[in-house]
Amino acid sequence: MNPQPSPVAVDIRNVALAFGSTQVLRDINLSVEPGEFFALLGPSGSGKSTLLRLIAGFNQHQHGEVLIGGRDVTGVPPWERNVGMVFQNYALWPHMTVAQNVAFGLEERKLPRAVVKEKVAAALELVGLAEYAARRPGQLSGGQQQRVAIARTLAIEPQVLLLDEPLSNLDAKLRVQTRQELVKLQRRLGITTIFVTHDQEEALTTCHRVAVMDQGIIQQVGAPMELFDHPVNRFVAQFVGTANLFSGTVRGEGGQLHFASAQLGDIVLPAGLAAPAGAGDLTFRPHAVWVGESGAEGLRLEGEVEAAEFLGEFLRYEMRVGTSLIIADVPHARGRAPLDIGSRVPLTVPASEIRFV
Repeated sequence: MNPQPSPVAVDIRNVALAFGSTQVLRDINLSVEPGEFFALLGPSGSGKSTLLRLIAGFNQHQHGEVLIGGRDVTGVPPWERNVGMVFQNYALWPHMTVAQNVAFGLEERKLPRAVVKEKVAAALELVGLAEYAARRPGQLSGGQQQRVAIARTLAIEPQVLLLDEPLSNLDAKLRVQTRQELVKLQRRLGITTIFVTHDQEEALTTCHRVAVMDQGIIQQVGAPMELFDHPVNRFVAQFVGTANLFSGTVRGEGGQLHFASAQLGDIVLPAGLAAPAGAGDLTFRPHAVWVGESGAEGLRLEGEVEAAEFLGEFLRYEMRVGTSLIIADVPHARGRAPLDIGSRVPLTVPASEIRFV
């Protein structure tokens, strides 16, 4: 293959799309930087795959603009957009060899046979499958098939690589291995890549930035740590990672801030915590909960152990506090006995780990 062309930006401006009376995308505004590995993350039905297919040209919006490298591609058919898409099921031809599958798009472009052969060899070398050229897809593992699909897409030298749930058909161990290979490949090529997934771990471990979607709306865009540490609303807090989240009202009383909640009761917030007056949702992550006696400052509660799960690296406890359950993750150490079900223990959440959304 020729050297990868300079990466381009993808800009979505005021895009809306409906299928009949069903509004699927609502006023989408998004800018993907040149060479960025970007994720569209959300539950089923959130609109993420519809948006990806819109960029590819398989869907058409009724309002707004889609720009690739500054060029408005609204109305431009998929084969003229110079984007490459890897589908969830890989879409490989079972009767063709690996090399023939990779060559398919090149042959459709009527390139000379020698050029096709050169580009196929280079693409397979890029994904580490040069020695599998003569095999058929059915003779390969799921991870290898996925790499063939990526090689076929890269062989046409697209400006933008679009990945629609490319790891969902793999088992857990292979999924981790393949996503790591995908990250290395994307970093090596520097190609602008947009990756659709419903799996928060995939998005947070692979991408520079993530757009969290729900009900056809982009809820928040940010770097993985930013989304995890500073969610802007209840949906993002609960979808990105695990969150303890409680609705209530903040008020000042006797020089202290109180949080009145039907779930937790009336609790005193730690000094120095920035809390908006009035109604709001208080949230903190399970790993931020200190279980047991602590001299640290923070939100102090008492919980009754209701359930426990051993998850290898940590124990996840469900603690009954008031009428609600608080999830607390405690690192596992060999020889340390788990807490007894029914026991009551003090809990502390540092003020720095508490957010209002």
